[in-house]
Amino acid sequence: MMISFKKVLLTAAVISTSLLIVDSGIAYPGMQPSQKPVSQTGLDKITILPQPFPIAQVNFSQLNNAQIDFEAFKGKVVVVNMWATWCPPCVRELPALDRLANKIDRSKYMLLPISIDADGKEIVQPFLASIGLAEFESYFDPKQNLREVFPLETIPATFILNPQGELVAYVRSYVDWDDENAIAFLKQFYTATEKVTN
Repeated sequence: MMISFKKVLLTAAVISTSLLIVDSGIAYPGMQPSQKPVSQTGLDKITILPQPFPIAQVNFSQLNNAQIDFEAFKGKVVVVNMWATWCPPCVRELPALDRLANKIDRSKYMLLPISIDADGKEIVQPFLASIGLAEFESYFDPKQNLREVFPLETIPATFILNPQGELVAYVRSYVDWDDENAIAFLKQFYTATEKVTN
């Protein structure tokens, strides 16, 4: 039986909170000025799972209304970005995601933005054109069926799948994908697969 990632995420949140409480005694009373600064890009906020997590296959829509699921992208590292036109941080993230899509090796990596706007492509496509991203390829989940797979209470949210279609990392906040380390960050999930198969 497929375990819900949302349940795992809740457990992880409890553990994370516990760790934060333990660490707070170290972080505040004796904090040193030389402490490494926190990245402002958000890459440091991405949680890498201790082991790949299998996910259920749930359909979402392409621009031509055809239904598709994550099985179609196996063999690639997939960056699933959940967004909406009414979400300012999501919209702020889109141009960098577009640039990232043009930098990555598409034989190994796939950017998969999925809008959860209730009106689907009818509102999304004109919106993308209005912000200069008419060629930006988005997918659609107007009924939010992907709630069965991912927690969508907070967006933007990015979920990274390995070439086997398993969840390996996630972040539920804005990320600056123009960060010079972004591609190197994604490469680790492809090279990890190569090491296993060789």
